[in-house]
Amino acid sequence: MGTDKNTDRDKDTENINIIEQANKVYSESYYPNTWFGKCIFISWYCETASCKFCFRAYQDSNDGKVKKTPEQTKRSMASILAEAFIAKKLGWRIEFLTGGCNSYPFEELLEIIKNVCAVYEEKIWINLGLFDKDQLEQLRPYVEGICASIETTAPELHDKVCPDKPIKPYQEMLQSLDGFGFKRSACIIIGLGEKKEDIDSLFEFIEKTKLDRLTFYALKPVKGSKFDKSPEPKYYAWWIAQTRIRFPRLEIMAGLTPKNPGYAEWVLKAGANAITKFPAIRKFNSKQAKIVEQGVKKAGRVMQGSLTKMPRVHLNKEVDKLDLDKGLKAKLKQRLKIYLKKMKAKKAN
Repeated sequence: MGTDKNTDRDKDTENINIIEQANKVYSESYYPNTWFGKCIFISWYCETASCKFCFRAYQDSNDGKVKKTPEQTKRSMASILAEAFIAKKLGWRIEFLTGGCNSYPFEELLEIIKNVCAVYEEKIWINLGLFDKDQLEQLRPYVEGICASIETTAPELHDKVCPDKPIKPYQEMLQSLDGFGFKRSACIIIGLGEKKEDIDSLFEFIEKTKLDRLTFYALKPVKGSKFDKSPEPKYYAWWIAQTRIRFPRLEIMAGLTPKNPGYAEWVLKAGANAITKFPAIRKFNSKQAKIVEQGVKKAGRVMQGSLTKMPRVHLNKEVDKLDLDKGLKAKLKQRLKIYLKKMKAKKAN
């Protein structure tokens, strides 16, 4: 028993030392600021729906309903645009638009992307599966970067947890972006059963695909899956820290969860540029949001934007300025009133 405690203590010390080293590397390359990256989901459907950690693979067992179709899980255009509008006004960045594999025909995806750009008034990142060269060409005016959800680069583990989503097609897509001017990103989940030595395969993937950004997520357990806990904050931060040390200029995003908002301090100390995957609209000005902002301060960073303070918004005037058709503007105003009313009613507790 004493040996186990000593081993845990040694591992903890190792993690902390690496985090401190990464924090120094970060401070030598970047200003001490940070931001919140808002992931905007456009659908809850996934054609594959077999990844062993994903809620989409367990929807039937969790709600007792027949597997949802693409049409049943599409969000309205107004609700998607409302999130983009709120992100803009609160100083959040859009991490990316995301959804399951093949949840929309490409033409509909393109329309959503165009409209989000019109609302956010900047090019955006997308994480929406595979695209061919013709589709990439059509995306160029609106998209800054393409993200691929790789989940894990450890070959055997990937085959086990993502049996129907091989890495190779995503790697090839990322490598094909040279002539289009897109930035490149990938998402990695920590807590799937990876080992620390698997970080070598991650570094190899980053180098092969010439990534500009990497997003880390801490596993969020899903009812029905075999995964029952999230990784410890210091272990999660170790992966971020090692990556920061190896790639000083790589943009690193780190996901949080409502149950673990305290991750914010650790991931920023480990060298993440910013945080993501926090339900910032639903949890606006909540106790969890306060913990996130406190973690930012403890990490020595300055937050751009806010998860707790609502700016004054002249709703009708602001929406009327947007390059959208009249009918869509009316729907957007209605959806925004609902969202903003709920957010303003929130009080930290």
